[in-house]
Amino acid sequence: MIRKIFRKKPSSKGKIDTFLEKYNLPKGYLAINRRMITMGVFVGLFWAFIPMPMQMLAVMAITPFIRFNVPVALSTVWLSNPLTMPPMYYIEYITGNFILGREGLSDIELTMSWFTKNWDAIVVPLYVGTAFYSIVVSSIVYIALNWLWIASVKSEREERKKRSWGKITRKK
Repeated sequence: MIRKIFRKKPSSKGKIDTFLEKYNLPKGYLAINRRMITMGVFVGLFWAFIPMPMQMLAVMAITPFIRFNVPVALSTVWLSNPLTMPPMYYIEYITGNFILGREGLSDIELTMSWFTKNWDAIVVPLYVGTAFYSIVVSSIVYIALNWLWIASVKSEREERKKRSWGKITRKK
């Protein structure tokens, strides 16, 4: 399924290959296979849940250490955008309070003075919840994508076998 979308078309050396050679970058950063795509989604989701500026730079900083599809990871980081950040971070804060067994703050105001006054009560539960979602949700999505990809390949093979078996029986 997904392999058909990304299937390579035979062509001469393209702009991407020239770019990769010019800057001596491994082709693995753009590889389209199960391991690279699922790892790219994992890395992107991991950093997307962390409340920090410049999450895309964090993705780029780990490229020498972990092999993954960089464009997929960078696009997955954008799941946490200015529209989705407030609900994501609020849910992480609530989850962090639940894990720590705390009540949390009830009189929330969206002012800078309130945030500065309550920063100590916010930051620990927020990052505990962040660690939970970064590790658990990213891992679950990674495992699910791997399973879906493998199941898709198996079903494609079975369909191909059925079609080829039908051709063989018709010839006889």
